[in-house]
Formats: sequence, C-alpha cells, structure tokens
Amino acid sequence: MTRGGRVIGFDPGLRVTGWGIVDAHGSRLVHVANGELKPDPKAGTADRLAELFAGISQVIEEFRPDTAAVEETFVHRSPGAALKLGMARGAALVASANAGLPVTEYAARSVKKALVGAGGADKSQVQYMVRLLLPGCDPAGPDAADALAVAVAHAHHMPLAAAG
Repeated sequence: MTRGGRVIGFDPGLRVTGWGIVDAHGSRLVHVANGELKPDPKAGTADRLAELFAGISQVIEEFRPDTAAVEETFVHRSPGAALKLGMARGAALVASANAGLPVTEYAARSVKKALVGAGGADKSQVQYMVRLLLPGCDPAGPDAADALAVAVAHAHHMPLAAAG
C-alpha cells in the first residue's frame, strides 16, 4: 500500500493567500511549487476576491493537483478580520471545487500538530519543519510556508491507496 497524489494547500487571506504544492510518493514528499497571491490592496473586497479566485484557478490549472486542502478560519479578536478571512477561504474553496478537486479543511492546530507534534507550535517551528520535510524548498514567504504546511498535513492524512 502506498500514498500518492499531488496536493495543493492554501493559507487564505484577503491581503495575502499562500499556496503550496507537494507530490506524495508513499511516505516521501516532494516540493513542486509555492507562492503568494497578493490582490490589489486598494481594490474593493469583491475585486480582491475575484483576483484571488482567478489566481487560485490559474495555479490549479497550471499544476493540476489531485486534491486540495484549506486552512480553516480561527476565531479572531476582530469579527471584521475573521469575516474577511472567511471570504478569502471561500475563494479558495470555490476555485478548488470548481476545478473538480476534493477539498479538505484543517484547523491550524491540527496542521501544526501534524508537522511539529504540538498544536501550539509557533510559525518559526512550522517553517523549520517545512524546510526539513521538503529539502531544497524555499517558500516564497510566510504565507506560502503555511500553505505548504497545510499540503504536508493533508498528505499525511491521505487515505492509503492501492499501488498502481
């Protein structure tokens, strides 16, 4: 039995949405690509969401992942910020579903636990583990590193599939 497939992970945000793609070959993970989408900060919310949706759709079309994983919204001190984060998550969810990808959502704590072994790990610990698990990977920024962490966590949770 082996795990396999191409996974795209998203760390959604209205200012910056990180994305990261890994190929899972059994227990081995290979970095494919990563990046950050940064919509025009002067644009209105609808235009920024449209820009995110188009960017995410373009990445999916270019790299053809088999499945998608999106980080869930955490409870935020500011209801407005949580709402905007939820809108960006929606763009990632809809773009992925629109491309026919199965989508799984992960809480930030479960992503941290999958990579570091502790749900309360800080960003530097997660980024260190991303670089350790994906040798030669140079994330485009902190949001791309977080998206790679989501992809790695999903790869670790993927069901076993029969070897082909």
